[in-house]
Amino acid sequence: MPDRKSAEAFLRAWARDAWKSGIKIIMKIANSLIAHLSGILNYFNHKITTAKVEGLNNKIKTLKRQAYGFRDIEYFKLRLYHLHRQNYSLCG
Repeated sequence: MPDRKSAEAFLRAWARDAWKSGIKIIMKIANSLIAHLSGILNYFNHKITTAKVEGLNNKIKTLKRQAYGFRDIEYFKLRLYHLHRQNYSLCG
């Protein structure tokens, strides 16, 4: 959406349609969107997202899964500090 006003109108219309659908899971999503509407719309005021933080959290979770069985917690810490230097590429 180009601006806050049109984004709010779109989300409210979508939620209204979701509630009319009668599908419980869609209605639950609509309730969550409306409950967090001001936070979602704040993007238009500040242009800040949490994408980088979410990406880093995903890298940490992946490292934790890979680190199962590490005996040395210090080595795990070193790997955490090194995460920001790692680049991932798609294979296939």
